[in-house]
Amino acid sequence: VNRSAAAVPHLVADRQAALFELAALMGRLPADYPQDVANCQQPPRLQQPVPVGDGGQLIQRRPDVRAAERSLAAATAMIGVETAALYPQVSIGASAGTAGSFKQLLSSDSVGASLGPLLSWRWPNRRATRARIDAAGANADATLASFDGVVLDALRQTETALSAYAQEIDREHSLALARDDAAHASDQAGQLYRFGRTDFIDVLSAEAALADAESALAASRAQLGDRQVDLFLALGGGWAGPAATPESTTLVAP
Repeated sequence: VNRSAAAVPHLVADRQAALFELAALMGRLPADYPQDVANCQQPPRLQQPVPVGDGGQLIQRRPDVRAAERSLAAATAMIGVETAALYPQVSIGASAGTAGSFKQLLSSDSVGASLGPLLSWRWPNRRATRARIDAAGANADATLASFDGVVLDALRQTETALSAYAQEIDREHSLALARDDAAHASDQAGQLYRFGRTDFIDVLSAEAALADAESALAASRAQLGDRQVDLFLALGGGWAGPAATPESTTLVAP
C-alpha cells in the first residue's frame, strides 16, 4: 500500500505539469488551464477513427512542409527575377527646357519653354547578372534539398507515430487481459482463503499481482494518450469533418 501511495505524488506532479503546458499552448497563464480538463478523471479516448489520408494530404496539412514548399517557390522565383535583369532597362520620359530664371518660369516674363521626349537605356553588367543567376540557382537547389528533407522527415515521423500507436494499442489490450486474469486469480485466492484451503499470504500475493497489473494497464492507457498526441502532430491535424471521407483516407481505430 505504501509503495503504491509513494507513486501518487509523482503522477500528480506530471499531471500538473501537463496542465501548465496546455495553458501555455493556449496562450494563457500557467494557472489558467481549462478546469474541465483538470477535473477529467479518465484518459482521452478516440470517439472515431483517425483519418490518416495519403501523402499529398499529409503535405497539405503539416505547417513545416507548407513553409518549406513556400520557401522553395520563393527561391525558384528568384531565378526568374535575376534572369529578367539580363535585359536592358529602357526609360521613356520627358525633357523640359526653359529660358529665363526659375522665378520667371510661371510668369508672363519667361522667354519660352520646350518639352520633348527622352529615351534612356541602361545596359546591365551581364557577367555580374549571370553570377547572381547562378547564385539564385544554387540557392534553389539547396532549398529543394531542404524541402526533400522536410518531406522525408514528415513521412518518417508519421510512420513512426503510426507504428508506435498501433503497438501501444496491442500492448494495452494484452495488459487488459492480464488485469482480468489477475482479478480472477485474486477472487479465487479470496474464496480459497475463506474456505480454509490456502494461507493469507497467497491472498496478499494475488492482490499485489492485481495491483501491479492495474498499474501497468493505467500506465499503458496514459501512454496510449501520448501516442495519440504524437500521431496528431505527425499527421498535421486540421481535419475538417466531412472533408475526410473513408474513400480518401486510411483509418486507424483504437
